[in-house]
Amino acid sequence: MLEIADDPDAWRAAGFTVGSGPPPRVRLGGVEVVLTGSGGRPADERGVTGVGITGIDADLDGLPRCDHAPASPGPDHAGHERPDAGHAVRHPNGVRRLDHIVLVTPDCDRTTAAFVAAGLEVRRVRRIPAGDATRRQTFFWLGDVIAELVGDDSAHGAGPTRVWGLALTVADIEHTAAVLGDALGPVRPAVQPGRRIATLRTRELGISTAIAVMSPHRPGGAGPVGGQDPGAGGAGPADGQEGGAGGAGR
Repeated sequence: MLEIADDPDAWRAAGFTVGSGPPPRVRLGGVEVVLTGSGGRPADERGVTGVGITGIDADLDGLPRCDHAPASPGPDHAGHERPDAGHAVRHPNGVRRLDHIVLVTPDCDRTTAAFVAAGLEVRRVRRIPAGDATRRQTFFWLGDVIAELVGDDSAHGAGPTRVWGLALTVADIEHTAAVLGDALGPVRPAVQPGRRIATLRTRELGISTAIAVMSPHRPGGAGPVGGQDPGAGGAGPADGQEGGAGGAGR
């Protein structure tokens, strides 16, 4: 479950079906997004204000906790379906589910240790040259969603872990591009072979979190985590898209 300080009309304008609430909610597969309202604040002062993972109560290195209870919980962090999990919701933009969530940290070692202590399992680690530094990507399963933790490989900075952005799977990315028009950036090949990706121009829409949309995983595609290559879509700051909330598609 996520809480995002956005107004529901902004998400409707991006082609999402928004429940009436209160508070208004958007279902992305097994994940609920609660829209808590912008309160008139600019996008760079909002973003994701709460993260809830079913079955995890421990502190996740400063990630903010949700204030609302889920209306219909999805799978827990181990992937076990809840008996009252919600049904799929049709979105005009063709979005099916939340594929992965990108998190940034000033200290990869500290955040990874906190996640492991909370009961999450490291499924893969990847290091990518980035100028004079090295970026580290560490991947975890959060139920049926991948968490991609990104940071400088050797840094030990202060400050909490935060959500950088979301990558969503769509049924047909060409349909999504047609529905969204200029609100979506160019469709391009993703890092993962056979997939394509485009970034939502969230700032123009009034959405305060970076969002990318991706074509579906290839059937039978091999990968190190549950048959998928986590994070291989290229929707994150380690892949040359460094920026703040709402910066996608600029």
